[in-house]
Amino acid sequence: MSLATDEMSMELLVNSENPEAALRNMQPFINLMMYYECALMEIETKLKVLNSEFALQHNRNPFESIKCRVKKPISIIEKMKKKNLDITIENIENNLTDIAGVRVICSFPEDIYTVSELLSKQDDINVVQVKDYIRNPKSNGYRSLHLIVEVPIFLSNQKKYMKVEVQFRTIAMDFWASLDHKLKYKKDNLKHPEIIAQELKKCADMVTAMDYKMQEIRNMLD
Repeated sequence: MSLATDEMSMELLVNSENPEAALRNMQPFINLMMYYECALMEIETKLKVLNSEFALQHNRNPFESIKCRVKKPISIIEKMKKKNLDITIENIENNLTDIAGVRVICSFPEDIYTVSELLSKQDDINVVQVKDYIRNPKSNGYRSLHLIVEVPIFLSNQKKYMKVEVQFRTIAMDFWASLDHKLKYKKDNLKHPEIIAQELKKCADMVTAMDYKMQEIRNMLD
């Protein structure tokens, strides 16, 4: 089944001589998005359980917040086009790993590795890929720990494994990444974008130094 953009799909339903048939053609994609939503709920629940247990044992929470999102259909289509892949349900599920995304904001770098390891060790979680941009930052200074995991969802007639991207960042890392994302479009219009890139890299290094200094202070208090 091929997909269209949100607008094209809506137009298909409105203008079709047989809206019910048009809706049936869209149903496999609607089902797939529901599966990703269910996978997010599974991961979110697992993380909240770990957070509660950690808080009980150590009298503090290892992370500040969890943010979940499913990619919009138009973003999925654009990414498939960049990969030069036919836009089908099978290709989407087999070739995209970030349709379902979870961002876990931790207090300290040490907590990132603690929580990610606890999640990875659960016997129904399959770790597909690990990208550690904390120990190996990107050239622009970006830092985050990315896990691609498969988690089972239990439907009425089957158990199905779905891929979810889980990103772990400290508050400081997330602050820097959010600002960098907002500024990158403006950088494209500058005469000397390399200067801005250098300044942002310096900021990333300062943020990292602060992260580890705060962790050091926490360890002293403990």
